[in-house]
Amino acid sequence: MSSVPVKKEHSEKKWASWLIIIVALLAVIGLAVFNSATGKQDPATVASADAVTVDVSVDGMAFVPSSIDVAAGSHLIVNFHNTGDQVHDLKIGREETGRVEPGETVQLDAGVIEESVEGYCTIAGHKMQGMTFMVNVGESASEEHDHAGASEGTGSAGAPAKVPSVAERMAAREGFEAFDASLAPAKGDLHEETWVMTEEEMEVAPGVRQTRWLFNGQAPGPTLRGKVGDTFRITIKNEGSMGHSVDFHAGEVNPDENMKTIQPGESLTYEFVAHRAGIWMYHCSTMPMSLHIANGMAGAVVIDPRGEDALADVDAEYIMTASEVFLASAGKEAEGANAQRVSDGDYDLTAFNYYPNQYDEGLAPLRAKVGDTVRIWLVNLGPDLPLSFHVVGEQFDTVYKEGAYLIKGAKDSGSQALDLLPAQGGFVEMTFNEPGTYSFVNHLMTNAEKGQHGQFIVE
Repeated sequence: MSSVPVKKEHSEKKWASWLIIIVALLAVIGLAVFNSATGKQDPATVASADAVTVDVSVDGMAFVPSSIDVAAGSHLIVNFHNTGDQVHDLKIGREETGRVEPGETVQLDAGVIEESVEGYCTIAGHKMQGMTFMVNVGESASEEHDHAGASEGTGSAGAPAKVPSVAERMAAREGFEAFDASLAPAKGDLHEETWVMTEEEMEVAPGVRQTRWLFNGQAPGPTLRGKVGDTFRITIKNEGSMGHSVDFHAGEVNPDENMKTIQPGESLTYEFVAHRAGIWMYHCSTMPMSLHIANGMAGAVVIDPRGEDALADVDAEYIMTASEVFLASAGKEAEGANAQRVSDGDYDLTAFNYYPNQYDEGLAPLRAKVGDTVRIWLVNLGPDLPLSFHVVGEQFDTVYKEGAYLIKGAKDSGSQALDLLPAQGGFVEMTFNEPGTYSFVNHLMTNAEKGQHGQFIVE
């Protein structure tokens, strides 16, 4: 009598199991019909049905190919081959490869592509130099695209940090230390040094801190001084997070090896003999060069003539490098100068020795005595603007520019300004005859007002 209810219960459980299976099958079929009708697909199923795999390489500062066309809903896989000579990466949407060393290959799963998207290299300045990769979908696949000045990524030109006023820049500040502009005489015939290249946060204007890219932790980089015929052997070590390099204008060497980009953790010894006198610029030559210079990677090499052309003794020598200052975009201080604004020439301030107004009276003016003859060496680091160097209340009796004297020891004539384009250099000499405060400026006056201004206090 008790077996009948058990059999009935078993039958009901069997029908319930089949009902669950049938409902599940209907749900799967319904989802498939819905996806088919709407054009949306589960990424897990697309990989086998609609996967698109492309190979992307590097040629100079460009991705090859620079664009592809795909159908909406395609699952994009990119095999990224870094065939360039420096570190690159590739970001598409929210997916990115991470840093890829030269010669290495990584695979990027960009996911399902529903609309056109621009990929790019995220390393500072690379997008601005043209390292973009356009994934075109639908009608946009046949359209022309102009991505210059795109608002996304490290190349975008965001709002700069607050620019300090003239009053703020010239105000006395406790504990302020200016860049030492004094220039020591040359010593020895062989100049061996080891420099490290880093990216460090530092103050670039009053109250403004941002990352700069540096030789030996300073901007401008170390000043080298020697004489015609001297040998310079400089070992540079890259302790930064991106590729850097160096180009010494004072040397005549094959650039292929000496000026190649050095990857993080690598080093290179750069050797040259100085055959010609003058003041010569050096700078990082890794693209984009303008950005590396704007961020601090430049300096000077002073080569004295020998023999009958030797320079006369003076009471003091100083070095002034001229440059523009690009403040970082607000909230992007860790990235340093904005690559797009540097490319556009959209500078905020100007400076001697990379810091605006640092030699003004309230900060660290230069000092001299009545009767002193002073020589000021000048090199325009740029990256773009000209310099017209002038000392208010003084005239130059000696002016040397780009390998030749314009005047030398003049008595009845003189010079009021030395003009230098980017990468040009020279020196001026003058004698202070009266006590007072003598301002030195870039006589492109708007740039003097932006920071290329300092003072001699003569007693």
